[in-house]
Amino acid sequence: MLERRDTYDALYRDFHWRIPEKFNIGTAVSDRWAAVDPDRPALLGYRSEGTADTLSFGDLALRSNALAHALRARGVRRGDRVALLLPQSFETAIAHVAIYKLGAITVPLALLFGVEALEYRLQTAGVRAIVTNGAGFAKVGLIKGRLPELETVVVVDSGDANDFHRLIADHSPVFAAEDTGPDDPAMMIFTSGTTGPPKGALHGHRVLLGHLPGIQMAQEFFPQPGDLTWTPADWAWAGGLLNLLLPSLYFGLPVVAARFEKFDPEAALLLVEKTRVRNAFIPPTALRMLKTVPDIRRRFRLGLRSIGSAGESLGRETYDWAAAELGLTVNEFYGQTECNAVLASCAGLGITKGGAIGKAVPGHRVAIIDAEGRRVPMGEPGQIAIARPNPVMFLEYWQNPEATEKKFIGEWMTTGDQGIEDRDGYVTFFGRDDDVITSAGFRIGPGEIEDCLTGHPAVALAAAVGKPDALRTEIVKAYVVLKPDVERSAALAEEIKLWVRERLSAHEYPREVEFVDSMPLTTTGKVIRRIFRERAKREARDGAAHPLGRAKDSVAS
Repeated sequence: MLERRDTYDALYRDFHWRIPEKFNIGTAVSDRWAAVDPDRPALLGYRSEGTADTLSFGDLALRSNALAHALRARGVRRGDRVALLLPQSFETAIAHVAIYKLGAITVPLALLFGVEALEYRLQTAGVRAIVTNGAGFAKVGLIKGRLPELETVVVVDSGDANDFHRLIADHSPVFAAEDTGPDDPAMMIFTSGTTGPPKGALHGHRVLLGHLPGIQMAQEFFPQPGDLTWTPADWAWAGGLLNLLLPSLYFGLPVVAARFEKFDPEAALLLVEKTRVRNAFIPPTALRMLKTVPDIRRRFRLGLRSIGSAGESLGRETYDWAAAELGLTVNEFYGQTECNAVLASCAGLGITKGGAIGKAVPGHRVAIIDAEGRRVPMGEPGQIAIARPNPVMFLEYWQNPEATEKKFIGEWMTTGDQGIEDRDGYVTFFGRDDDVITSAGFRIGPGEIEDCLTGHPAVALAAAVGKPDALRTEIVKAYVVLKPDVERSAALAEEIKLWVRERLSAHEYPREVEFVDSMPLTTTGKVIRRIFRERAKREARDGAAHPLGRAKDSVAS
């Protein structure tokens, strides 16, 4: 628990980790509250038509106990991997808790994954069982013959012997959770695979405790009376799972569960209004999509107390927009699948700066280092790194000791993210190593350009990449999705370029703007710049614009 102080310095100075010798995520987020207040709401199921169901902490504890019995009866043992291929739902939370109580390892997977992506992850993790719905069952059915270790498939509402709810009804609600320690494996979350194939980041039960200080900062010291949390982020992502769901349940806060096939900004605002959400985790791309909704303050009665945002750079434009249109300061924070929530902002404590991703969270040592692991002088760019040992840090990459070793330089876990620390201790995210653009001797981070682009009234989403150039090494090229009913034109492309040049600098503005119909996003909502980088390279090599949009819409200077 992060105890509030009057200043950041006091908050950081007075914090000390107290990691118990025995800790189990499953009992911590369910049984602990069920014992004192079984009727306390844990999850609220939201439907757009207005109806909602409630799952209490007592029900969460009992149903997860029964499911743990059912999985054990089907051969799942401590250390086995159990995949979850489900949307935000009561079943997802129940399954997570049951697997932790078993001492098994959850492998959260996004329903949006295609068959090949699923097969790779299920094979790599050696998954023994999977819990899914009808849509997931259809995908698994196509590859099950190539997954020799997969023995059990539990399906929500299948009606057969492995039906999720039937299993719970048929087994005892009394279960003695495994006696796990903080370093015992609890979950395996696959990285996005920006460099090489995705890797399974293995975390111990302590990972939840390690998240708490950073999430409490970003959510303005929750829990507070009346707090109610929600995120549009998939619970299969570390952001949805560890930035909101599990910390909220740990603190006894109710969480809204909603199923959106894709993020709809109007529907999201309606959800926040109807359910009276007080605390939200909203990734930057989703916040930028909210910017397309007109007259938010007039049309929606929002009761938000705090918004945390992470996953990619938020940027000053979106930061300022949220303050004006949503009526509160977004608290940006930072981390990775391997070591999350280590930098954070907290406006209520005066820790906030537009364009920055925050300061070091109490309990974490974060530095900007060079290639040899030495701290760089203040104000100079380098790689963001986190010191070990650290309770939020991953145990290892699953069955990949070479990749695990490469992740560290001495005491520092490297991130591959470039950043700059200023004299006040704020860190500004500069870009991934492979995202940084080198133009005429300048190193340019794409995040600030993309943020500026989305500040233009015609732009909905944007990606900035480096395009090879004989004179400048690279030029900045922007791929832009326009807002509905905005027509593409060469004049608009020139206007957008000038917009960035006037607000940033002559070396940062995009010398080419190309309009595209959609923006490729990861399952976690991040822009996949790699696709555009590869296309820009082909354009430079072939001497013509790749047909992302219409070639005539691509304007260079």
